[in-house]
Amino acid sequence: MSTPVHPDAPQTPGVEPSTYGSGEYPMPSSQPMLLRGVRWGIIATVASMVVFAGVGFLVSGSTGLVGGLLGAGIGGALLLATVGSIAFANRFVQSPVYLQIFMGIVMGTWVLKLIAFVAAALLLRDQPWLDPKMLFIALVATVIVSIVIDTVIVAKARVPYGVNLP
Repeated sequence: MSTPVHPDAPQTPGVEPSTYGSGEYPMPSSQPMLLRGVRWGIIATVASMVVFAGVGFLVSGSTGLVGGLLGAGIGGALLLATVGSIAFANRFVQSPVYLQIFMGIVMGTWVLKLIAFVAAALLLRDQPWLDPKMLFIALVATVIVSIVIDTVIVAKARVPYGVNLP
């Protein structure tokens, strides 16, 4: 994470400043990595929905199809919310209260995700029109795929860092 830099301060090598409001502030160097995570997360979610809809249909007909679609969709949406909230919160880097805004957005998203997950679990637990086992399997598999994608993106990322020596 990067903190706002005064426009008169020397620029960090390797970090291109972006113009925001009245001064120049470098976007956090993790922003391209986060946006890559959002892109691959969307691709993985759509692919998981297609795969688990097919598997669910083959295993238990239309109820399995619905369970597979919902499980993969819920898993992908909940996980993309975190990466998306961090990428969105980085847009406020020019603010003097950037850290408070950042943590408010990210923690607020986590609380909303928890509420959404509990609400979805309670609303979908005894529905006759979906297969709860397919829902669970698709949800867990989508979470695992998303974690693998995030790990690969972070491991391959080239995030510049600088140290000011005396």
